[in-house]
Amino acid sequence: MKSILYYSIVFLLLFNSCSNTSEDIAKEEELTPDTMYFPENTSDYWESTTIAELNWNTNNLQPLLDFLEEKNTKSFMILHNGKIVLEEYMNDHSNTKSWYWASAGKTLTTTLTGIAQDEGLLNIEHKVSDYLGTGWTSVTIEQENLITCKHLLSMNSGLDDSLGDDVSSENLQYLADAGSRWAYHNVYVKMQDVIASASNQEWSEYFNSTLRDKIGMTGQWINLGDLSVYWSNTRSMARFGLLIAAQGTWKDSQIIPQDFLTDATNTSQNINKAYGYMWWLNGKDSYHLPASQIEFNGKLIPNAPDDMFAALGKNDQKIYIVPSKKLVVIRMGEAADEDNFALSTFDNDLWAKINALIN
Repeated sequence: MKSILYYSIVFLLLFNSCSNTSEDIAKEEELTPDTMYFPENTSDYWESTTIAELNWNTNNLQPLLDFLEEKNTKSFMILHNGKIVLEEYMNDHSNTKSWYWASAGKTLTTTLTGIAQDEGLLNIEHKVSDYLGTGWTSVTIEQENLITCKHLLSMNSGLDDSLGDDVSSENLQYLADAGSRWAYHNVYVKMQDVIASASNQEWSEYFNSTLRDKIGMTGQWINLGDLSVYWSNTRSMARFGLLIAAQGTWKDSQIIPQDFLTDATNTSQNINKAYGYMWWLNGKDSYHLPASQIEFNGKLIPNAPDDMFAALGKNDQKIYIVPSKKLVVIRMGEAADEDNFALSTFDNDLWAKINALIN
């Protein structure tokens, strides 16, 4: 894997030349649940529309598909207003095969947190030790009591992110007071333990009953070393993206509280403006990258619409939501170029190709 310094320099050179934009982004023609199409939960049928019907640039479709295949993509989908515009499988993948979400699945934990809070099981403003008991870290009681559930969602717990993915208490050590430092850290998975404790259920059981089964997803959580990773087919990822694009509703049901989802998809702390509750945010005037304390000026993904927000996972697993364009975009596959944590230069290159198609 290339060094963090290398990635930082690459991002700085590619992105900092772009002009900054206001954080107050107008979301014209924003998707609303009553205008969107939702597939049935128990059927494989999913209504589609065509590039021609949307007056997109058909001549730019094949260059996009060639680029995706060349960049180790396994599946790619575009939804417009809930309907499928593109659904492509390549590089020995198919619509029935599962693939890992990697850190794009962090947003599933965010979603379950909002549902559990709406059910009165937890409060993200409360400290984590209210649910897990004291001693879930190796820091002092005073330091531990500063860490709230919101800090885990926002990646500013203050715990040392340089010690690897292990989230045993011995490996969760103090580096700064909670709220004073942003760092991309696997400690977020403790929110799954919080939810399991608060709901008195296994994490996967609560996930299946409150989210997966309600929107017709398939898939499962698989423990890989110190990580709990979600695996599913591409359409399940697209269903989740559609739920988010529909402001947390599925047909006539409000699955995720809209106020919580609004908070989750806006800046959650004052250090990394491009980060919500595990959602990455475009259109801000600065951003931080995983495993780096450098602040970069400019937008996260300059070629993407300013109101785009995204679930981004290792080796270029992507869920892009663009309210102003009525789009959900899904990409699964191997790393487009080099291994990466979540963000890569591929995001910007891909959006150049998407723009050529849709604009």
